[in-house]
Order: sequence, then C-alpha cells, then structure tokens
Amino acid sequence: MVLWHFLSARTGPGKATYLDPLRLVTESLNTSLEHWLRDRGESNEVRRRSSRHPTHFGIRLEWQLQDGIQGTYAFRVGSKKRGGFEIQQEECRIFSDGLLEKDFYKVEDGILKKSSFQVGPPASGDRLYLVAASGLAPFRPLYDALSRMGFYNLNPDEIRELQPPDAGEVLKRDGSNLASVLNMLKKENEEGFDRVVAFLSKVVPGIQGIDVKPVGRKETIEFRQLVGNSKDAWRFMAENMSDGTLRVLGVLTALFQSSSGEGKKVPFVGIEEPEVAVHPGAAGVLRDGLLAASKKTQIAVTSHSPDLLDDKEIPDESILAMVNKNGETEIGPIDKAGRTAIRDRLYTAGELLRLNQIQPDEEAMAKIPPYQLDLFANYKP
Repeated sequence: MVLWHFLSARTGPGKATYLDPLRLVTESLNTSLEHWLRDRGESNEVRRRSSRHPTHFGIRLEWQLQDGIQGTYAFRVGSKKRGGFEIQQEECRIFSDGLLEKDFYKVEDGILKKSSFQVGPPASGDRLYLVAASGLAPFRPLYDALSRMGFYNLNPDEIRELQPPDAGEVLKRDGSNLASVLNMLKKENEEGFDRVVAFLSKVVPGIQGIDVKPVGRKETIEFRQLVGNSKDAWRFMAENMSDGTLRVLGVLTALFQSSSGEGKKVPFVGIEEPEVAVHPGAAGVLRDGLLAASKKTQIAVTSHSPDLLDDKEIPDESILAMVNKNGETEIGPIDKAGRTAIRDRLYTAGELLRLNQIQPDEEAMAKIPPYQLDLFANYKP
C-alpha cells in the first residue's frame, strides 16, 4: 500500500519546509546543487534560517523502493569562507534481504573514500556523487526514484500560455508543460487520463473532455464543455478558463501522471495547498483524487484547509502536524487527544483544525533517539 500524508497547520509555521528538502534532492540530481542554492539566495541564506546559525546544512533520507530494496542516503553542504559552498560528505548505503549492507559509497571533500565497487567514477566537491554513481547498476534505481519526484505549486498563468512541447514524462512545478504531460498520459495510460477528466468533470460542471491542440510550434489545452441548454459541447482554449479550473486540472494531472510503464513512473508527488483558488465545495473531489492516486504513487500534501480534511475516513496516521517554536519548525504525528478524537469519530481532522486542535505529539517527539539526528549514523532503517 502506498502512503499518503496531509501536513496540516495554520498559516505561518512554514509548511514548505517539509517538501523543500526533498525538492532540493530532486533538483540537485536533475540540474545541480548550485542551481538550487542560487534559487534560494545562496548557501548562506539557507543555513541562516536555523536559530543556531550553523556553517552547514544536511539531509538524511531513509528510503524503501517499491521492490523492497531499502537503505539510507545523506549529504552535508558547508559554506566556504569567501562565499560559495562545498559538499563536505555524502554517503549512500543499500541493504539487501535481511538488512545486510550490500552496496555503499562514502565521499568526503570531493574524494571517494570507501565503496563497494573497485572502480568508480571520480567525485567532485560541488556535485552529488549519486549522479555519477547512477551509471552503476546497484545505485540506478535510487537515482531514478529521487530524480523523478514531483513537487507542485501550480501557476494558472503559466498553464494558460502557449507551451513548447517536451517529452511530457514529469509535470513541471508550475504546470508549464501540462499539455505535453496530458498528451503523453493519454497515449501511454489512457485509464489515468480518463480519471483526470472524470474528476475534473465533478469539479467543473459540463466538462465533457479535454484535448491537446498544436498551435504553430507550441501547444495548448482545449476543453469541451456543455453550456446552457446546448446539446453539443462548446470548445474553449486554456486561456479562456478560470484559475480554479486550471489549478484543479494541474493537481489531478500531477497525481495521475505516472504512465503504465515503470520506467516513467513518478514515485512521489508533493503538492503545496491544492485547494488554492478552488471552490470549497470541490475539496471533497480533490480528496477523492488524492486517495485514488495514492494507490500507486506516494502523495504528500501541505494544507491549512479544514475543508480538505473534512472526512472521517481519513486516518490519523495520514496526518502530520506542524508547529513553529522560536523560529524552528517541528513536524510529527498528531497528539494523543487528536488521534483519539479521529479514531473514535468524534471529529474529523478538518473540524479539529478549525478548533486549532491539530498539534504534534510532544511525547513522541521527545522520544526520538539521538542517532536519528545524526546525518551519518551507522544504523539500518
């Protein structure tokens, strides 16, 4: 079963900090770590957001792929005295059946220190070694999974514009290649395409279908919609549709974009506030779409919308709560009172959010063992 998570909090605690580290990994593998840092004001701006003002920051992932292979992946990025950055350390460990370490590498200051392979590509101090290691069979599945994650804050204006065609394998963050992704989805996963249209028709009355239309060297999306008492659907280009309609189409495409071919699967989808610009009455449809898509793809959603959580079928383990303490973000399972209220069906998670009763479990967070905060701790997931 694929997991899905709602990250819920009132406005302000910094919900993006949940998805942004994962997005860092994906963008660094697809472009470069330097590109990601420049987009956020260089490494000094990233690290200064911690109250302790460290000279470095790091990420540790404990992962398991759908075929059961699991392991750990971590790296630490440090600032240089005269500006810039360096990857101080990077480690990847892959475990076989029985959690025996099968494949691994360790890089320090741009030098490959240890590895399970005798001959490997050279390391560099400014690029993640996993990119180079992806040429080795044991590390390719992890690279594919991490580099193909999708993170979304969809922009209706970008979706309205005529879009240059691309391969359409992974939807871009702002939706600026939505036409290409829909075209690929219709060709390779017609069932997924039909589900996108079906869910969209529940949100936007009268929608009969959508098509991708070439316009010169670019392309756009054409909507077929019944208007008034007409028997035949009218045709509207994306530029004529509302922000809400375009955002919903983008969210649904992000959820169902994985084609039937495993090689093009998007294993993780993170969506920031999917309810923005969408009528509250459509929240239930979006929620149903999230649940349906989570059967095949891991889904994470950041939201402060009670309407999106107004369903007693949402289990408490699917909800993570967030709080900001002295400028630091803490994320964890909801507290005992909230879990009990949801499990006993006294309240929905949405009703608890309206009452400001979605809080992290302080006791559970206090019991986190110290080694989980060690980027390069020598333990198994």
